[in-house]
Amino acid sequence: MPRKTPAPAPPPLVEPHKTVTDGVVREVSVPPLAPVVTVGSLADIPYDNAEQAPTEAVLSRKEADGTWREVTARQFADEVRALAKGLIAHGLRPGDRLAIMARTTYEWTLLDFAAWSAGLVTVPVYPTSSAFQTRWILQDSGAVAVAVETAGQAAALGPERDRLPDLAHVWTFADLPAVAGAGDGLDDVEADKRRAALTPDSTATLIYTSGTTGRPKGCVLTHGNFFAEVDNAIELLHPVFKSLTKEPASTLLFLPLSHVFGRMVAIGCLRARVRLGHAPSIQTEDLLADLAGFKPTFLLAIPYVLEKVFNTGRATAEKLGRAASFDRAANIARRYGEAVEAAEHGTGPGPTVGLKVARALYDRLVYRRIRAALGGKVRYAICGGSPLGRRLAAFYAGAGIQIYEGYGLTETTAAATVTPPLRPRLGTVGWPLPGTAVRIADDGEVLLSGGQVFHGYWDGQSGTSAPAYDKWFGTGDVGALDADGYLSITGRKKDILITTGGKNVAPAPLEDWLRAHPLVGQCMVIGDNRSYVAALLTLEPDGIAHWRRMMKKQDVPMAELVQDPELLETLQKAVDEANKLVSRAESIRRFRVLPVDFTEEAGHLTPSLKLRRAAIETAFAPEIDHLYAQRRPS
Repeated sequence: MPRKTPAPAPPPLVEPHKTVTDGVVREVSVPPLAPVVTVGSLADIPYDNAEQAPTEAVLSRKEADGTWREVTARQFADEVRALAKGLIAHGLRPGDRLAIMARTTYEWTLLDFAAWSAGLVTVPVYPTSSAFQTRWILQDSGAVAVAVETAGQAAALGPERDRLPDLAHVWTFADLPAVAGAGDGLDDVEADKRRAALTPDSTATLIYTSGTTGRPKGCVLTHGNFFAEVDNAIELLHPVFKSLTKEPASTLLFLPLSHVFGRMVAIGCLRARVRLGHAPSIQTEDLLADLAGFKPTFLLAIPYVLEKVFNTGRATAEKLGRAASFDRAANIARRYGEAVEAAEHGTGPGPTVGLKVARALYDRLVYRRIRAALGGKVRYAICGGSPLGRRLAAFYAGAGIQIYEGYGLTETTAAATVTPPLRPRLGTVGWPLPGTAVRIADDGEVLLSGGQVFHGYWDGQSGTSAPAYDKWFGTGDVGALDADGYLSITGRKKDILITTGGKNVAPAPLEDWLRAHPLVGQCMVIGDNRSYVAALLTLEPDGIAHWRRMMKKQDVPMAELVQDPELLETLQKAVDEANKLVSRAESIRRFRVLPVDFTEEAGHLTPSLKLRRAAIETAFAPEIDHLYAQRRPS
């Protein structure tokens, strides 16, 4: 239901405080916009909503017939309390760990808040995790119960049970009504006592970092960490969470709740009473259908999703013989987005009359279709996980979707920096989130400080967390602050390649540029301790299928296709364009197209779709050796 009272005016934009050393900005901080929460916990959110706006729709559940049913604040609070009482009746004690292994579903969020109401700590497990990974997380966290989405997932845990002596309960989502029913005879006061005992310093969750190498580590995040994160994000991203139009704010969450990014937004939506829906499938047809039915006003996305929407739109236009028109529209959108950006920074007059007219024309022909693919009402997207890139950010801004790009880690409860409204700087990850400070170390490492930064990593032996830093947390990422305090991420410290010529190469800019090409699925730049830089490319399934049709090469086997001269010529042009971003010593001299994609199942990608570089180098060692077996290219 729409709010009966208008949303308050957005807070004034607070300029960051900058520390300059030798003419270079080394540290930036932004004061908090939200007061520090000193009492209570995340468990209070459903009950506060029920008291303040009992009939307001805070969630929507998808029914079997595909329709969306609204769930009011009162209904959700009642469900949370009932399930919390059921967990208590099953013997779970304050501080016990409850693991949740499922796709992005309503039950996931229900379990999260019910567990907190019972005084428990939740432990996310990716549903794509191997049996070994799952056992390790359950074992290390000391989980006493796990709730899984399917009976198959429960059965897969069977062979591991003898190694999990602490695990007393394995429930499927189908069991949850019975779990809640066990608490029917329990007085509400019992659950309320558990909830009242929690403080902002209480541990809310252990989130195990997927990691690019090594065994996952459990990040201990408190209720206060989440309050510092979501309360400041809600105030800063005022247009997103507190819609100023007649259309109430809403989002359809399709990224994993096992990842801190999705989890933060789910909590933020409940905190701000933004209607939240869940989409368990990210298969293109399923997701587009859910977006069309739900019609969100903003989205949480990773660059891959926005790249895919753009590339699909262009492939459709090419199929209809309108590729040139789409390219002109894309160019107009980028120019328009960049002109608006310049005006907001006071460095330009804004879009010209001619540019406005051209944008209005292409809005009807192209941009409206892009927005329709996302449900039709999307006006904002919060993007993170990896850099989106200036080209794509400018395109979406010009097409009518404002991108708020952010940067953070599991250890920082998601975003540590974010694009400030009305002051975007395309291609950067914005300013520090209010209440946060960013420092660049002498070696270029990004250091962070703020209320959302975790306390430390979980020690499975002692059942406590060990401090991981003093004042500044080292992210392992390399970046730079510009003169106005905007942060750009250029790569990972451990991912920096050093050629035999002594040249340091950050692979991320080249990889991000190439990954945006319609034919490229994934890209990994290599060259550490090599004489020059090379790359492994995989093909984007939809893009290559369209290219095959256009080139009449549907019957060519993939093993032959990756050596097709016309395909290689097209990809070489993309590589040449990417090389314009860097110096000659950093440029890609050779590339190899692989007949298979990098996948999480094969161990090439983390659950959050980051490259496992060591695993890829091992899996494709012959292909890499081939790139360097020939004489050095000129």
